[in-house]
This record gives sequence, C-alpha cells and structure tokens, in this order.
Amino acid sequence: MIKLHDKYFKPFISAQEIDTALDHMVEAISKDIGDEIPVFVGILNGSFMVVSDFVKKYPKPCEVTFIKLASYEGVKSSEDIQRLIGLTQDLTDRTVVILEDIIDTGNTLAEVHRIFKNEKVKELKIATLFYKPEAYNKDFKLHYVGIEIPNKFIVGYGLDYDGLGRDIPEVYKIKEIQHMTNLVLFGPPGAGKGTQANFLKEKYELVHISTGDVFRYNIKNKTALGMLAKSYMDKGDLVPDQVTIDMLNAEVEKNTDAKGFIFDGFPRTNAQAEALDNLMETKDSQVNAMIALEVEDEILVERLLTRGKTSGRPDDADESIIRNRISEYYNKTAILKDYYTAQNKYYGVDGVGSVEDITKRLSAVINKL
Repeated sequence: MIKLHDKYFKPFISAQEIDTALDHMVEAISKDIGDEIPVFVGILNGSFMVVSDFVKKYPKPCEVTFIKLASYEGVKSSEDIQRLIGLTQDLTDRTVVILEDIIDTGNTLAEVHRIFKNEKVKELKIATLFYKPEAYNKDFKLHYVGIEIPNKFIVGYGLDYDGLGRDIPEVYKIKEIQHMTNLVLFGPPGAGKGTQANFLKEKYELVHISTGDVFRYNIKNKTALGMLAKSYMDKGDLVPDQVTIDMLNAEVEKNTDAKGFIFDGFPRTNAQAEALDNLMETKDSQVNAMIALEVEDEILVERLLTRGKTSGRPDDADESIIRNRISEYYNKTAILKDYYTAQNKYYGVDGVGSVEDITKRLSAVINKL
C-alpha cells in the first residue's frame, strides 16, 4: 500500500507483468512492420517510460519522437485539448506507431488522429500498454493492446496522481474504501454471543458468517472446499487456514451488496487474523472491530449448567468440561486481543444483564466505528 497526497493505492500490476506485455507488443509490431523503419511517437507526459522500455526491446532500426497535449490540466473539456509540442520531422509516407501508456475515454486519441490527418503518413497505428474498454467511447481502432484493465484510477509506470507516482516501476490502483461494518465477534461459552449476533445482524443489516455453519454447509453439500476440509478432518489433522479463508471468501462473494459482516468463530490465531485482514483488503474493506463479550467465569458456569438441563448437550452438563472450555477460550483469545488492541480495534463489552441491555452496549460501540 502506498499513499500519494490524500489517497491510498494498492498493488495492481507487477513490473514483470508490464515487461511481459511489452514483449508481446514488440513482437507483434515488429512482425507487422517487417524491415521498414517506423516512427514511434510517444504522448507526453505519461508515455515516457513505455516508449523508453519499448524501444530498448525493439529488435530493428526505428525513430522516436514525442508530442505533448494539454489533455488533463488547464482545460475545461475534451474539446479544449490543444497541440502544445508538435512534430519536428516530415512523416510523409512513413509508418507511424503511437505508443500510449493508457487509453481510457479516447479523447486524447481523437486529438492524435486530428494531428496526423494532415501529415500524409503511410499508415497510423495505435499501440497502448493499458486499455480500459469500459471507458472507451470512440470508434478509432486500437491495433495493439498490452493489458486490458477495469475502469479504475491507476498510478505508476509513467501514470501520476497530481504529479506523484510516475517513477514507480509497478502499477497501483486506487484503494476504494467500502463503507462497511465488519465485526469479529467473540465471547466465552455461555456469553450469549449467538443471541447477540442475531440481533446485530438484523439491526445493522449485516451478514452473520459462523465458521461452524460454513464448514457444515460445505461438507454436507460436498463442495470442493468441503470435501477438501473433510479429507483433513478424517485424518485427524487441522484444516489449513487457507481452506477456511477460501470458504469465508466464498460466503463474502455471495453477499457483495452486504453492508458488512459478523465473523463468528474466526479468526482463532494471529495467522488467521492476518489472513482475514488480507481477505478484506482484497474487497477494499477491513475488519472494523473485534468485540468480545466479557462475563465472569462463575456466571458462565451457572448459565451453561442451566442450559445443560434442557439442551441435551453433555458438554453443558459437566462442570469440569465447562471450565476447561472457558479456559481454552481465554488461552486462544488472549493472543487475538493483543493483535486487535495493537490496531486500536479491540472492544470489551460487559455481557451481564438483560439481552436488551447487552445489545445496547454493543450498539454503542458499533455506532462509534
């Protein structure tokens, strides 16, 4: 992640991917032009890196020149684009290849065609390293395209944001912060976490993702991830974190319009917490808070023993098992408490009182996020 002025950008296209795309463009153009000496024309300011690297790779003699257009600053509309620095050589009957860094709307390309209309060139070809098909609204043919990209703002490799970023050898795309509320909800056995998750998901229109439910669904429906997870479980092995993350990712992808998520039962370790952060990063979002319901051990034991009388669960009927489960919870969450505290995202909430009172306390935390 990098910050340029007031905006954040995240990695998008690597230097290796750019180099490979240039190789393909060089190969295609040199094959089409053959032994003729072409004139490669770069559009300043952005194309200087593309032209430089392209020409170094071009295997045959060629000529290079630049023109500069006032296309992004000091103009009120696309009709105001003007030719600032023109051509200094006679291009009559020459094959000219425009080497662009990026083509989006095509407004600059329209001006390029106007400029060369009176140059009596033999042939005018357009080559661009990056192309945004969603944004392109012109009819001019693009003869060579390196990489098609979505209609997102990018910087690097000659492209800038208000003067910064042209020197970066890779390409970054703008990080679009999604206004979502993503919670990691924790609580020891008997804290009422499930009850509160149901209230919170309704109140804030969040999607509740329980790791246990997700595992059971995938295994029951014999999905590829479910069968993979079961293969580990059948051998008594732990399911790798990546398998769990892939399951969670599938659940997130099912709910792309959600206002946020409640993650229940995950993460359990620092590595899992980091994996969840990375997952949300790919969605241009983040975990906003870890909220833990805090209840004294004796109250938890009393609640679970009472529940055991009606639930039929043997682990709710044996006090020693209950205390061991509570102890295990604290051992696991202590590390995560430190992890989220370091990010100023840990919130402990009193879990004693009526359901309504606890919901109000949780809501007070969420409303401040």
